[in-house]
Amino acid sequence: MQTHTATTPFGRRSMSLGMIASQVTAEKVLPEATVHKWHVFRDIKEARMSLGASDRALAILDALLSFHPETAFYGDSALVVWPSNEQLIIRANGMSPATLRRHLANLVDCGIIIRRDSPNGKRYARKGQGGELEHAFGFDLSPLVARAAEFKAMAEGLKAERRALKLVKERLTICRRDIVKMIETGIEEGVPGNWGQVHQVYQGIIGRLPRTAPRLILEAIASELDDLWRDIRDVLESFVNSMNLNANESQSERHIQNSNAESKLESESGFGGKQEASGSAGEPDNVRSLPKRELPLGIVLDACPNMLWLVKGGSGIRNWREFLAAAETARPVLGVSPSAWEDSKVAMGEQQAAITLAAIYQKSDQIKSPGGYLRNLADRAKEGKFSTWPMIMALLRAKLDVAKASGGNADNAKAEFDAAQRLDRTGKRLEISDALRKSIDNWDEET
Repeated sequence: MQTHTATTPFGRRSMSLGMIASQVTAEKVLPEATVHKWHVFRDIKEARMSLGASDRALAILDALLSFHPETAFYGDSALVVWPSNEQLIIRANGMSPATLRRHLANLVDCGIIIRRDSPNGKRYARKGQGGELEHAFGFDLSPLVARAAEFKAMAEGLKAERRALKLVKERLTICRRDIVKMIETGIEEGVPGNWGQVHQVYQGIIGRLPRTAPRLILEAIASELDDLWRDIRDVLESFVNSMNLNANESQSERHIQNSNAESKLESESGFGGKQEASGSAGEPDNVRSLPKRELPLGIVLDACPNMLWLVKGGSGIRNWREFLAAAETARPVLGVSPSAWEDSKVAMGEQQAAITLAAIYQKSDQIKSPGGYLRNLADRAKEGKFSTWPMIMALLRAKLDVAKASGGNADNAKAEFDAAQRLDRTGKRLEISDALRKSIDNWDEET
């Protein structure tokens, strides 16, 4: 007697086109097809995310496979297993019946198994007179044979994608490290170039890098970084090639011991003559005539408002600690090397060096070599011939002149300038001297 093969689920479970597609695929499997069930299971685990199978569903699939006695599955073999829910729960390491039903439905929806429900929904097998299996109702595992090649291709594709993602992340990490260190080398060694702008370009590219991103986005950012890396490398290589590499050993040793590429480059930018002009015999008197009191932060910010651009979130600068942090941000933007910055802090003190850098940043469009200028001022500070007062006063006076010329609110600018001119010290008014005015004029001329 011929038995009808069940194709629809029992009870209230609905039929879907996906179920029909799985059944059609299983029916097309070749009789001679052979697969290793645990190899197919491994591929399904690899392709789990693409298939849409949950991790608990795979635990149930593992249990279902254990109910079939054979390791090799053939296209013409009976691949239906009929364990009860209680047996499945035990082999699936324990879960509630509702969870079991939900994840069994997930396996069916993914096309990994097919339901072969009996008329009453029970799972069982019917045997013939000779004890041979005649018909079984339960879960059909034939899609594992029919789709084995598909599962394998999906697993290999995902492995390749993960490997490509890992490689592009490694590429990004190495490229970022190279670029940062090459920029530092360019600044330290005094290689001609607008390193502050290069650093801003790098930060702009990195700023578009999300915390988690697909491989295609990472590939695009990596390509931009590669282009930037190549440009920086070309500049450094051109600088190296321009040096005399054929010098004898003694010349090389003397170069290593005595040269500082950055200071040499910066000293040639035209500050030497200015130092002689400003370092006249009257300079010590100018410095002695300057106020001994520290500049108030408010006056410094009035003179150097551009420093407020460097504060994250636009919250302003409320104390000297935040001002020093803004100066640390301004240093690489100006292209000032770490060594020049450290020398200036040693020569002037950290706070005075930060004020000096703020003044340079305020007039950065008029200063060709901020690093060389800072070194020049640090050298003058070591000789006791430099104070930040003339710089700040000159900036305030320039602000007042601009306000008058533009017809703006000159009263506020004049008030700021007057307040800086007449700071109270020990209960007395300290009037600005002629020597100080001359020093202010000198700083205007130098920049």
